[in-house]
Amino acid sequence: MSDVAISQDTSQRELDRLAELAEDVIRRARAAGASQAEVSASIDAGLSVNVRLGEVETVEHTRDRGFGLTVYFGKRKGSASTADLHADSIQATLDQACAIAQYTEEDEAAGLADASRMASQFPDLDLWHPWQLDTPQAIALGQQIEAAGRAHAGISNSEGASVQVGESLSVYANSHGFVGRERGTRHSLSLALIAGEEAGMQRDYWYDSVRSASDFINARELGDKAAERTLARVGARRLSTRQSPVMFAPEVARGLIGHLVGAVSGGALYRRASFLLDHAGKQILPAWLNIVERPHLQRGQGSGAFDAEGVATRDSTLVENGVLARYILGSYSARKLGLESTGNAGGIHNLVVEPGHADGGPADDFSGMLRRLGTGLMVTEVMGQGVNTITGDYSRGAAGFWVENGEIAYPVEEITIAANLREMYQGIVAVGADVDTRSHLLTGSILIDRMTIAGE
Repeated sequence: MSDVAISQDTSQRELDRLAELAEDVIRRARAAGASQAEVSASIDAGLSVNVRLGEVETVEHTRDRGFGLTVYFGKRKGSASTADLHADSIQATLDQACAIAQYTEEDEAAGLADASRMASQFPDLDLWHPWQLDTPQAIALGQQIEAAGRAHAGISNSEGASVQVGESLSVYANSHGFVGRERGTRHSLSLALIAGEEAGMQRDYWYDSVRSASDFINARELGDKAAERTLARVGARRLSTRQSPVMFAPEVARGLIGHLVGAVSGGALYRRASFLLDHAGKQILPAWLNIVERPHLQRGQGSGAFDAEGVATRDSTLVENGVLARYILGSYSARKLGLESTGNAGGIHNLVVEPGHADGGPADDFSGMLRRLGTGLMVTEVMGQGVNTITGDYSRGAAGFWVENGEIAYPVEEITIAANLREMYQGIVAVGADVDTRSHLLTGSILIDRMTIAGE
């Protein structure tokens, strides 16, 4: 029997209970004079085990509850929350939200999303896969992953293996009569290792994150991958300052897409804090490149039938033939901009960067992307906060590999890569077919024609 507290049998009952609570609180809010109200309620349960050098370091069981209420008195808004679902705490939260609303300024953009936009279809997106793993089994799995990694010659130490089991139930309801229920699981395995001695020590890691434990790579494979990545960094050098093509490995490339998402999201736009302000309908990427949001992918990391305001999600193009087709908006930011919600309150749902390149034809796998890079830098890690989304200036510490004639030549470290995001996006040469599925931002490797590398 799993140690995690939400079983397959009780999850629907728990959702029913959260839904009844949410609807009851909304009725009470309306009775207290609120013109509109919305509630988010959740229960999260999990097991986390960390193993280092074969010994158990930590075992943590979690069961967290959350309840948030927002009330609107006309255009005045009040919000309050609690982690306690008992009746007294819920009533105190309701009283507090109503009191806050009496003292806030009116905001013309405040209020629920439009009633006509509420989701009415709730397809099964295959997100609920409880993992029947008890604590001894989780410990044994962590030990197995770590042992596989430490068995490689040259691995000198371990920062430990982690096994995490997670289950989440949530309900969003509002005074339009909308009640949306979601249940999902997220499980992860990871291992971090150290190779070499003293000044030559290198660290790297690998992890896997899935909705269903049946989709994990096996323990030995994960341990081997972490070891191979760590050993590959031994003997890393610095580069001299230069300009060259730069290829971002998939797990780093999705950060570039994250910066794009941030720059075209409503909050940055209505605050006028984006380098892509007023760029809807304009070319921001090469003409061969498309980016599409697909909220209903089976087992997707970002799948959902509705957003954080109950607005129905749907497949929607973000970038078409390099042109920014729309912004990423919830109802509040949409009203501030004089636009309509795009069903993105709470964030993006499975953004797919379609693989390809300017030459047409099939997309390249990882080896093909290295050949297309030819001679240049392949980045596997970025560090620091050097991204300015107002100006687009990009400057990050980086590590990775120098590539010559399409083959990895040697590892590099202690360098800085710099450019402007506007130029980087226009300079994308290819997106690989080696898609990293461990995130809601789905992209393969991204090759950029030229960046400045600052080194020795």
